[in-house]
Amino acid sequence: MSLQLPLFAVLVRGPSMVPTLRDGDALLVRRGGRVRPGDVVVARFRSRPDLLVVKRAVEARDQGWWVHGDNEFVADDSRAFGVADVIGRVVFRYWPRPGWLS
Repeated sequence: MSLQLPLFAVLVRGPSMVPTLRDGDALLVRRGGRVRPGDVVVARFRSRPDLLVVKRAVEARDQGWWVHGDNEFVADDSRAFGVADVIGRVVFRYWPRPGWLS
């Protein structure tokens, strides 16, 4: 039996969510729950299930989500990898600049 807590932590790696999030930001994520367009989420692309990403939910599509990064100069999102399955919604950045994201 495995226990899945409703909250988990992730560390941002890379520039795809600048200026909202930066490399090294530590985030608290709520597993499951309702996702709305505009939410910052943690997801896995169906075409790249080994890759865990932090992106912004754009629209529900094909029983998943179309997600984009906030950095217009980095396109490692649904434009490159297609639909993503959302694991959870980012609710709080706790390091290095604490703040609520939703």
